[in-house]
Amino acid sequence: MNPNWDDMRIFLAVAREESLSSAGRVLKIDPATVGRRIARLETTLDALLFTKSQQGYVLTAAGERLLEHGLQAEEAMRAAAGAMTGSTKSLSGQIRIGAPDGSANYLLPQVCAKISDANPDLDIQILALPRIINLSRREADMAITVSAPTAGKLLVKKISDYKLHMVATQDYLDRKGPIRSVADLSRHRLIGYIPDMIFDRELDYLNDIGVDRVALASNSVSVQLRQVSSGTGVGVAHDFTLPFHPNLQKILTDQVSLTRSFYLVRHQGDQRNERLNRFAEALTRGIRDEVARLEAAAET
Repeated sequence: MNPNWDDMRIFLAVAREESLSSAGRVLKIDPATVGRRIARLETTLDALLFTKSQQGYVLTAAGERLLEHGLQAEEAMRAAAGAMTGSTKSLSGQIRIGAPDGSANYLLPQVCAKISDANPDLDIQILALPRIINLSRREADMAITVSAPTAGKLLVKKISDYKLHMVATQDYLDRKGPIRSVADLSRHRLIGYIPDMIFDRELDYLNDIGVDRVALASNSVSVQLRQVSSGTGVGVAHDFTLPFHPNLQKILTDQVSLTRSFYLVRHQGDQRNERLNRFAEALTRGIRDEVARLEAAAET
């Protein structure tokens, strides 16, 4: 007997969430029911799909093989749904975007709100994680990244460049003294990413500047900027975040000016999904416009 789509849907949820309770929340069914359905699927296929460890439910070799087929089936279902709804004026259903927390906190709320206004039947979810989003396991429908992936069957499109500068509060500079050169940074408290948790080389800003010690560190850019805004040190900020932190001022602008880029990454199998294509176009345009608007506001 072959598994039906409902069985596969439950299997995919457990594979992604690595937990019966988390999968149950996603599917809105009781965790015990999830467990029974997985057990039934294993019986149907005569194969052990998961092993339970301290980290949760981990796919076996058989589970990994089924995952590949399950993702293909899911892509086919999404494509079919897109073909049925893509020609309608308003988008509907659910779309999840994965993003690093800088863009997730400072860009996506405004951009997604505008898309939602234009598509009231559409549910948009923002998955903000300090790591690379796993599209192959369908953690998200698409992801924003700061470098263009070169491996995997993915669609990659550059969205926009953005700028970053060193920042501090005037209160901090009054207390600790002016910063006139990069060499002066050695006498100041630096705030940045936890070095061994930098998941993309493009985020290693302080290393590019020549800083070898981070006194106050977080894997979240939002936490870093809250710390800098409280007058506890010096950090690096995206220019598009500065309108949200009006007490921060750029320093060393003639010596330190970084440029990075955002990319939109999607499953290659979704390239014919008109619904996701339309959303991706709106998202790309919205992010590009919002970066330009906020960077211009940061200059005033």
